[in-house]
Amino acid sequence: MKVFQGRVVAPGTVTAEALVSHGGLNTLASFQKALQFGDKTVTCGDQNNPDLYGKQMLGKALCLPQTIGSTTGGMVLYCACSMGRHPACMLFSKPIDSLAGAGIILGDVWLEGAKMPVVDSLGDEFLAYVKEGMTITVKDGGIVEVN
Repeated sequence: MKVFQGRVVAPGTVTAEALVSHGGLNTLASFQKALQFGDKTVTCGDQNNPDLYGKQMLGKALCLPQTIGSTTGGMVLYCACSMGRHPACMLFSKPIDSLAGAGIILGDVWLEGAKMPVVDSLGDEFLAYVKEGMTITVKDGGIVEVN
């Protein structure tokens, strides 16, 4: 087991299976099927992300460096949470961008029962260490355990 310390963006605790992207997550391309076409398994639709494309994101600990794409990113994440079509948590190796951060914080404040813990600034070592299928536990205070 290895422990990483990051910064809390949205509080919460959770244990989930890791899903890892070494490239940026295009939120609109990744969540479009789930939000627009009713894909309840939240299959990643971003063909430009070979780490995630075609994989189920629902209920996973989504480990990534950052989000990329258009200014819709924050709203996409907010909508995913409001529809219950979101990862169990999002864990960023780099600082979160302001658009994604805004959507996540709004979801945390405005939505009942659709909580998604988010921790950023976990460092490059985090993303180098974590592998798909590992068990991730997010604890209070931005502590992330990888088993």
